[in-house]
Amino acid sequence: AFDKDDVTILSLLDAGYSRCIVETSNIVHCVNELIQLKHSDIRPMAQAATSQALYAALDKCRDIVLITDDSYRLQYANRASEINLGYRHDETLGKTLQEQLIYDPLQMNPMSSSLMRSREWQGQISLRRKGQDAAVSACKAVPITCAGRAPTHFVMVMDISGTVEPMVLTPDKPRGSVHSIRRTSTDVRSVGSDYLRRTSLAKLSALPLEAPITKIITLLAQAQEQSNPQVISVIDKAIDILRSTELYSPHVKDDLRLRSDEPVTSDLITALLTQQPIHTSVSVSSRRSSNDSSSVVRNANRPVSKVKIPVQIKDLLDTSLTWEFDIFRLEELTNKRPLIHLGMNLFNHFDVATTLNCDEKTLYNWLTVIEMNYHVENSYHNSTHAADVMQATAGFLEKDRLKSIMEPLDEATSLLAACAHDVDHPGKSSAFLSNCDNPLAILYNDVTVLENHHAALTFKLTLGDDRVNIFKHLDRETYKVARHNVIDMILATEMTKHFEHLAKFVNVFCAKPSRTDMETEEYNIPITLPENITLVKRMMIKCADVSNPTRPLRLCVEWSRRIAEEYFTQTDEEKARGLPVVMPMFDRTTCSIPKSQIGFVDYIVHDMFEAWDAFIDMPELVSYMRQNYIRWKEFDEQGHTTAADIRKLQNTVLMVPMFPSKNPAKRNE
Repeated sequence: AFDKDDVTILSLLDAGYSRCIVETSNIVHCVNELIQLKHSDIRPMAQAATSQALYAALDKCRDIVLITDDSYRLQYANRASEINLGYRHDETLGKTLQEQLIYDPLQMNPMSSSLMRSREWQGQISLRRKGQDAAVSACKAVPITCAGRAPTHFVMVMDISGTVEPMVLTPDKPRGSVHSIRRTSTDVRSVGSDYLRRTSLAKLSALPLEAPITKIITLLAQAQEQSNPQVISVIDKAIDILRSTELYSPHVKDDLRLRSDEPVTSDLITALLTQQPIHTSVSVSSRRSSNDSSSVVRNANRPVSKVKIPVQIKDLLDTSLTWEFDIFRLEELTNKRPLIHLGMNLFNHFDVATTLNCDEKTLYNWLTVIEMNYHVENSYHNSTHAADVMQATAGFLEKDRLKSIMEPLDEATSLLAACAHDVDHPGKSSAFLSNCDNPLAILYNDVTVLENHHAALTFKLTLGDDRVNIFKHLDRETYKVARHNVIDMILATEMTKHFEHLAKFVNVFCAKPSRTDMETEEYNIPITLPENITLVKRMMIKCADVSNPTRPLRLCVEWSRRIAEEYFTQTDEEKARGLPVVMPMFDRTTCSIPKSQIGFVDYIVHDMFEAWDAFIDMPELVSYMRQNYIRWKEFDEQGHTTAADIRKLQNTVLMVPMFPSKNPAKRNE
């Protein structure tokens, strides 16, 4: 009579009964009642018992376990979270991770991105401890779907076994500062580096602009989502490297470090590749004023056609495009002013006057002013070196590979840059100028001091006098291109950027195609792209600038003696003035010139010229380089090391010209 007496039913339920079964003789009804009992009562009781066991296990677990809903509102936190983070359950349950436990809410962006796509996520996360300090922990987050397709809950396991490192936040330093987030371990990265990087990635992804490096970093970050902790760590390091602004800057490998028994090589390479000035109160006298050029122009203002060229010079200039060209003979015949004669010869060959829409007289005036601003007293960085670099550049431009890609303006500006690339060089390094607080070092903030000065002075001299201005008839756009080309090539001669330029060139032009590329005939380097032409021109002037080891031995030895003498002079002055000695091993009484040349070839010249030869097909470069290298080894073994020893060697067969004069009788006139 249950259906007629509700009070009876309620009293039975209150007494502990949970179900009322109507008496029936129908077996089907009885079976159905039993099935309902199993699914509605017995199974939930078993699940509840299992849940209690799981809760007990989670409370005994040493890792932090958090369960949230799809809004990251905490539904459960185990005992380990209370022990390690300091929050009681009633302080965290019902609150979101962002407002209670996560050190930086933006840090959750990559994790949330994965979880909302029903993907697991692994990474590092910073947890806020009670008391405002923080800890970094490895985290694995798993999405759970209880109904429908979208995740309804998220389970997060924080591994704190040896991975949590404290990060103390001090009130006097803002969160995110270097001091506030520096790890106490020996890891050079800050604690916040991971989540700061991910935050930056999230911001970058929202921008309408995307650079290639951003695409790369984003792809790597996505790859981390499905990776194990070891792979995540490696990818993190890769992203840190990619975020550097000096991707191609040199870092000598451990197995290739300069040996301690070759200190002269170490001195040379270190001085070439680094700029680490130590400022003092000493100053250096300023350079010759560029205004002095006006008198030079007046003397050089007569028509070029009326300038009579001696026969010996003319005969020598007939060989100006050969790699064995005797630049020192030209220096002798022109009384140490070879640049004007060689420059006009090469300008005429490449029809530079037509390209620049100027007359030969203006070109001649320009060469005169540029040459007069080279320091004749320098043993190496003088107008002979400029002429030598220009001659090498012209030789390269004659190669079919470069002829096919260079426009006339490229050729003209390459020759101009070669002429002026060391104008007004003081015969001292940029580090020397910085160490003595030279006005140029102060002007250029100790950064690329000499090269910036060479480029700036080139245009100051050129634009400062209409009789010298070789660009005056160019339209504005063409002038901007010409100016950019000249400046870019001059700045490319800075040795601290050597490995950067070389690596970029090799990566673009010397990388071997894969088998698939070769089979599908899709491998084609877009060499005529403007950025690739720029790489070629940079490599061209770099090779021309340090081509001495690839010249015939007689020329190579003389250049080596001259550069060593210039380094010796700098060392002498540094010692006399009490300045830091940039290259202490370059002492004229003890320095081994062969060792310096061997090291220079090993670390700078060899790889660059191998790559350049592979690109333009000029085998004599590598041939001379290898022959000279062997001879330097022999000189070193024979004890011919000092400048005096080299002088004696030059009085032997080494000084015999590589090719005879076309008119020997007139040579003696």
